[in-house]
Amino acid sequence: MIKPTLPQNESMRLHMLRALKILDTTAEERFDRLTRLAKRLFDVPMALVSLIDADRQWFKSGMGVELLETPRELSFCGHAILEEDVFSVPDTERDERFFDNPLVTDEPKIRFYAGYSIRTPEGIKVGTLCILDALPRTLSEDDKSLLKDLARMVEQEIAAVQLATIDPLTSISNRRGFEALCVHTLNFCARQEKSAILFFLDLTRFKEINDRFGHAEGDRSLVAFSELLMLCFRETDVIGRLGGDEFAVLLTSQNEKEGQDILTRFATTVAAYNQRQDRGYEITYDVGIVEYDRSSYRSLEFHQSGR
Repeated sequence: MIKPTLPQNESMRLHMLRALKILDTTAEERFDRLTRLAKRLFDVPMALVSLIDADRQWFKSGMGVELLETPRELSFCGHAILEEDVFSVPDTERDERFFDNPLVTDEPKIRFYAGYSIRTPEGIKVGTLCILDALPRTLSEDDKSLLKDLARMVEQEIAAVQLATIDPLTSISNRRGFEALCVHTLNFCARQEKSAILFFLDLTRFKEINDRFGHAEGDRSLVAFSELLMLCFRETDVIGRLGGDEFAVLLTSQNEKEGQDILTRFATTVAAYNQRQDRGYEITYDVGIVEYDRSSYRSLEFHQSGR
C-alpha cells in the first residue's frame, strides 16, 4: 500500500477546510441527495462526499457505506485531491498503490474507485465526490464529465450552507450557524465527558457610535470586535454574532477559572486595540459566562465589563 502524499499547500488547505466548519456536522439532505443521485446514475453500490482532514477522511455523506471516517493513510480520496482531473482506479487489485489496502482486502472490498475534487471558491481542494464498486470497471469521458458536474453541485451546496450560516458583515457564524455548531459541540462534550463554557458579549456603546459617527462606523466597530474575538480565541472555539451588537463564544475543555483567565487576556487585547485606534470612541463590552456540566447548564456568578 502506498500512502497519499501531502499537497504542497497542505497548511492552507487545512485552514480553508476548517474555516468551512463542516467537519463532524450531522447528515444533511442537501448532500445525501447528491450521493444518492451519483449512486443511481453510475449504478454503483457506494457514493461519498469525503473531506480530507489532517489525519483522516471524514464522510459528510455516504450511501452504501456505514463508516463515518477512515484514516487518511488508507484513503483513496487522499490521492484524488492531488490530481487536477478525475482520479480513477479501474481495478484496485491490479494497482500497486491499493492492492493490499485494508479497504480492498477487507470490507467494503473496494475494487473500483473514481473521485473528483471538491474545491472552495478560492480553488483549494478539501475533499471529493467519489463513487466506489466491489467490481472492476472503467469510466468513459462522458462519465467523468458527469462526475465533475456532480462535484460542482456539492461545491454549490457547501457555498449555500456558508451563506445561510455566516454573518455577511463580520464573516463569523450568524445565530443559525452558531446554534447548529453549539448543538454538535455540546453533544461531543457530553459523549467525551468534557467541560464547556459559553460567553455572551455585547457592545455597550454601539448605539452611541451609530448616533454620533454613523452606521458605517458602527459596522466597522462590529467588524473590529469580531476580529479581536477571532484573534484571542482558539480555532476550535465556536464564535458567533447573535444579532445587532450581541456575540457569543463557546469553548470546550475549559473550567470557570480558565474562562476568567481567558476573558482577562481578551480585555487586555481590546484595551491595546483601543489605544492604537483613533476614531473618537473606544470599543467597550459587557460579558456574562455560563458553564455546561453535561447534565444541565449552571449559571455562574460572574460578570465582567470590558472598559
